[in-house]
Amino acid sequence: MYAVYRQAHPPTAVEFAVYCNFISSQEKNLVVAATSQLYVYRIIYDVEVRWGDGKSRKEKLEQVASFSLFGNVMSMASVQLAGTNRDALLLSFKDAKLSVVEYDPGTHDLKTLSLHYFEEPELREGFVQNVHIPMVRVDPENRCAVMLVYGTCLVVLPFRKDTLTDEQEGIVGEGQKSSFLPSYIIDVRELDEKLLNIIDMKFLHGYYEPTLLILFEPNQTWPGRVAVRQDTCSIVAISLNIMQKVHPVIWSLSNLPFDCTQAMAVPKPIGGVVVFAVNSLLQTSGTTAFPLRPQEEVKITLDCSQASFITSDKMVISLKGGEIYVLTLITDGMRSVRAFHFDKAAASVLSTCMTTMEAGYLFLGSRLGNSLLLRYTEKLQETPMEEGRENEEKEKQEPPNKKKRVDSVANWAGSVIHGCFQTNPEPDLEVVVCSGFGKNGALSVLQKSIRPQVVTTFELPGCHDMWTVIYCEEKPEKGDSEGPEEEKQEQTVEDDKNKHGFLILSREDSTMILQTGQEIMELDTSGFATQGPTVYAGNIGDNKYIIQVSPVGIRLLEGVTQLHFIPVDLGSPIVHCSVADPYVVIMTAEGVVTMFVLKSESYMGKSHRLALQKPQIHTQSRVITLCAYRDVSGMFTTENKVSFLAKEETSIRTQSESESIIQDIGNALDDEEEMLYGESNPLSSPSKEEPSRVSAALSSTQTGRQGRQEPSHWCLLVRENGVMEIYQLPDWRLVFLVKNFPVGQRVLVDSSASQLATQGKLKKEEVMRQGEIPLVKEVALVSLGYNHSRPYLLAHVDQELLIYEAFPYDQQQAQSNLKVRFKKMPHNINFREKKSKMRKDKKPEGQGEETVGVRGRVARFRYFQDISGYSGVFICGPSPHWMLVTSRGAMRLHPMTIDGAIESFSPFHNINCPKGFLYFNKQGELRISVLPTYLSYDAPWPVRKIPLRCTIHYVSYHVESKVYAVCSSVKEQCTRIPRMTGEEKEFETIERDERYIHPQQESFSIQLISPVSWEAIPNTRIDLEEWEHVTCMKTVALKSQETVSGLKGYVALGTCLMQGEEVTCRGRILILDVIEVVPEPGQPLTKNKFKVLYEKEQKGPVTALCHCSGYLVSAIGQKIFLWSLKDNDLTGMAFIDTQLYIHQMHSIKNFILAADVMKSISLLRYQEESKTLSLISRDAKPLEVYSVEFMVDNNQLGFLVSDITHMSFVIPPPAKESFGGMRLLRRADFNAGAHVNAFWRMPCRGTLDPASKKALTWDNKHITWFATLDGGVGLLLPMQEKTYRRLLMLQNALTTMLPHHAGLNPKAFRMLHCDRRTLQNAVRNILDGELLNKYLYLSTMERSELAKKIGTTADIILDDLLEVERVTAHF
Repeated sequence: MYAVYRQAHPPTAVEFAVYCNFISSQEKNLVVAATSQLYVYRIIYDVEVRWGDGKSRKEKLEQVASFSLFGNVMSMASVQLAGTNRDALLLSFKDAKLSVVEYDPGTHDLKTLSLHYFEEPELREGFVQNVHIPMVRVDPENRCAVMLVYGTCLVVLPFRKDTLTDEQEGIVGEGQKSSFLPSYIIDVRELDEKLLNIIDMKFLHGYYEPTLLILFEPNQTWPGRVAVRQDTCSIVAISLNIMQKVHPVIWSLSNLPFDCTQAMAVPKPIGGVVVFAVNSLLQTSGTTAFPLRPQEEVKITLDCSQASFITSDKMVISLKGGEIYVLTLITDGMRSVRAFHFDKAAASVLSTCMTTMEAGYLFLGSRLGNSLLLRYTEKLQETPMEEGRENEEKEKQEPPNKKKRVDSVANWAGSVIHGCFQTNPEPDLEVVVCSGFGKNGALSVLQKSIRPQVVTTFELPGCHDMWTVIYCEEKPEKGDSEGPEEEKQEQTVEDDKNKHGFLILSREDSTMILQTGQEIMELDTSGFATQGPTVYAGNIGDNKYIIQVSPVGIRLLEGVTQLHFIPVDLGSPIVHCSVADPYVVIMTAEGVVTMFVLKSESYMGKSHRLALQKPQIHTQSRVITLCAYRDVSGMFTTENKVSFLAKEETSIRTQSESESIIQDIGNALDDEEEMLYGESNPLSSPSKEEPSRVSAALSSTQTGRQGRQEPSHWCLLVRENGVMEIYQLPDWRLVFLVKNFPVGQRVLVDSSASQLATQGKLKKEEVMRQGEIPLVKEVALVSLGYNHSRPYLLAHVDQELLIYEAFPYDQQQAQSNLKVRFKKMPHNINFREKKSKMRKDKKPEGQGEETVGVRGRVARFRYFQDISGYSGVFICGPSPHWMLVTSRGAMRLHPMTIDGAIESFSPFHNINCPKGFLYFNKQGELRISVLPTYLSYDAPWPVRKIPLRCTIHYVSYHVESKVYAVCSSVKEQCTRIPRMTGEEKEFETIERDERYIHPQQESFSIQLISPVSWEAIPNTRIDLEEWEHVTCMKTVALKSQETVSGLKGYVALGTCLMQGEEVTCRGRILILDVIEVVPEPGQPLTKNKFKVLYEKEQKGPVTALCHCSGYLVSAIGQKIFLWSLKDNDLTGMAFIDTQLYIHQMHSIKNFILAADVMKSISLLRYQEESKTLSLISRDAKPLEVYSVEFMVDNNQLGFLVSDITHMSFVIPPPAKESFGGMRLLRRADFNAGAHVNAFWRMPCRGTLDPASKKALTWDNKHITWFATLDGGVGLLLPMQEKTYRRLLMLQNALTTMLPHHAGLNPKAFRMLHCDRRTLQNAVRNILDGELLNKYLYLSTMERSELAKKIGTTADIILDDLLEVERVTAHF
């Protein structure tokens, strides 16, 4: 049995964050590590004017880059090395690896500077399991770094401090190597034999030598032993003399409280260290330690707290409940701390890391909720002493400050599959997950594909292309007077200006013009050409004019009136046109390029005309496609700058200081739409703050645009010999040239300088190369993202889509070339069409040149400015996708598979369809649609988060009534203890003083949630008893006379009553039916209610439930019982004794798979005739199971198990190895790199299509999906052996051929990490889909070379990989 692993949704739980100069020396970045992903952000200072409260500024994090690693980051720190102006990152990985990486400006990627590996057996000292995290700490003066390995060894990594001399830097690679000195290892027990169990270590500030403080606990204790041994922790400060390799202890302090959790170094001028314990806080600088005294004003505990200094004497502390306190160190004249002062500032997310960014900003990273960027200000109150922080509440609730939104699908307690359309054989599904914890608890609804809301559909066969153009009838201008009372009217004018007035549909031999107002009607007589097909239609001149290009000429129109018509005869018909206001570039079928410019008439200046400008470009190779581009990002430039970022940043800074804030919003009117998206709450429509911003933009267009980049114009050509060139308009100067563009190199580098010299020799080379290079069918260069500052280049080559992102790169050369490079973006979009269709299409194409010309050139890339507040590119074709980039900077690709292949697409903004879109599917249906706004599309999967503000444990879907049952809990204070007196149980209330903090206790309840509006149905909540915990909740199908099938769905719960050590643990089984009742007036959701059929106490705790052939199976204590439900009572049918503690059960047919908490899995069978429950087989080796599920591969059944470290799956093998099938043997194992705690299973997609041969290979195979505690979603797909062998060879080749980020080895990462030595070798048998997908990212040359190595062709491999994508495209 073979399988492939894929990560469907990247992990979202943020673990570490550092703030450093990562990308450039001018601006600092926030680098965030989420398990195996690294994200790099920058703060953008967005400005917005509000109606009510005047100005309120809004800052956001924009993602600049992201990298995925083959390993989980265990610790992260940043350091500035000598001779560089950027910071490098130190990343440590399991067990004892350290990588130093930095940003490479030439390839916009991570570059590994050095690798350090300390996994020698002599350092492990015979220990097989390693519980110690490799901690990395860097000296504040960047002199050295220290990593703690195996809890006993300190690795010291010194950095060279003297900057390199000039001649040394000239040698390539020499300068880099020498920033590190050789590392050495200190065994901490040599310093002090008691130095064991290190809790934390930090470098101290203000010492001449690097000084490391270590917090440790020499002889351990625990809360039950505190009476005997309580003050057990110690701290010691070590001075590291790197040159002599000596490390004396300079001071130490013992007898600190036993519950110390972390140490924080206090910055200069105070210096010293603050030690955090659970209920005390100590500050010391080695000389003095003072007695603990109670802090009267606060009553808090500091366990699970995070802290960060914001000034030299103020620290922000985030507690485990999300409260934020500011701690001020009050000093006396001698720089020694006299007292602490606490001040509660706000309540926020439960954080796992905290980083102070520049003054006034704080980043909270979280595993359990959304990570936030907070702005703080000091507020002065009546007493001048008290300084707090004001955190505007709205700033935390509006997601623009949140860096990511599903930041935690992290705590998935259960997962649910839910089909929306039961009639459809392949329903559209969504995943509902429980995420978060405590007040961050939420339900998240994820769906991978976009499902538009169709407003209406027209049957219009024969149309193969369409355009919408903006036109509004002239109204008296209101823009001249700018009184505040007129702003509202201006806004409506502006909104009308962007309404689409006409829809132009092109057919083989004619064009149809529709006027789109209140209703859509066809125009018979107008200035538009209708006799032949249309090549292009669009707006020009700030959307004032309309231009329509037909194969024989160009028309310029204002509304329906034709201003003039230019017949164009260049020897062959026009087949392609591209507009970059005010330039129009057209191309004929034979590759002749010419350009028109919109000029104002010389005498009046009122009306405009198009003037011809012939470009001077060489014609040695035919131009096959082109794209004109208007750049407002300022990135496309030919000037030498010190740095693009520096200039941009100063322009922003000066602006915010002077009061010309408005100009930042209003660039020009035609760019104004992109200001309307981005800032909105993802769950509401993005046009909330429109009125304010539009009016500001209008008023500012007249005042000019300081600080804004002037637009520049460029044209990109692709020639037949595979050369891509960028020219500067209007004088057609070549500024960028790439050879072999269609092969898809990873970085496109300019070689225009060398090209001009060899212009004459091109002829011979060109003829030779013609055959091999595929032709480019279409290119598009668009600028997306915040203020249009991120240019992307899309190219459709033969059977493939290439997406490149432009990044600034200045080589400091004198040439006047374009100072950018392009970085290829990975994606899985399939542009490969089936071969059979290609032959059919060939015949009609031969009839006339023109059909090939127009029909063959329907644009696949459709740029849109504002659809429901998003801007991006829609990619038509066999697998339609939306490409979105919002002001948060990450590129998102979402499929839209729901309506099949899409021929053409156009944005459509109309009274009846605001900010919507139109598209034609294969059946020739024109659909007018809008994007559903309740989803946020700026996430790896479109998502909707429903905050419930309590911990959600289980969710299950009741199919008959189409509602969700949710089990949740809230924390309450517990003040009583149960005691047994003889047979009686009584509760004793505990009396404590008022500074005592009572323990928290979960109180559970269940309720119904309707998927229509995603809110709780009123009056359906059932509260459980005090002390009662829900251990499992499932929808079970039990025998019933009510239904035709004889089975009916019920919601079943198992609970435990836990009341301490002295009271016997009991549990209950609850069986609930969801019934329909008459809804209450005005509350349509109340038609469903819970009806409790059965709730009785059992003999022991109920720990797991499932159903098996109409009966209920429950695990109670060590026994498994089988019950039948009759007359609302359970009668026992069979039972069996098992291992220690069964916590999960699943069933198929009459087999039950039971998971034990320590002893792996058992397989049971129920036989109806003899009413017996018997053990078939079990795994004899111990395994701490997290979750189990079946794996279905046609007629083979496997059992999938996830445990503490990895996933492995097990199947019953032939009898002779397995003692007659009594023992399950391991058949495959794989390290998923995260804790998997929920599985679900579904059949492969596309198996119901009987026509294709491929469907048979996926027949009866089931995908097993899983969710992890880090907020990721993954899947395992069974494979045929033939495919498995082929891809395994590819995987082995990719491991060694590609350079991996941070020098990590994917093979080592996916290996099984065994803590205990077992008598069994690891068996792999699961492919790593993440590594295999890197093959799609390679260029054509690398692909075929690699395929040749393993004896196959690139096409076969691509088909295999994209097939995996196709059968798993469910949600």
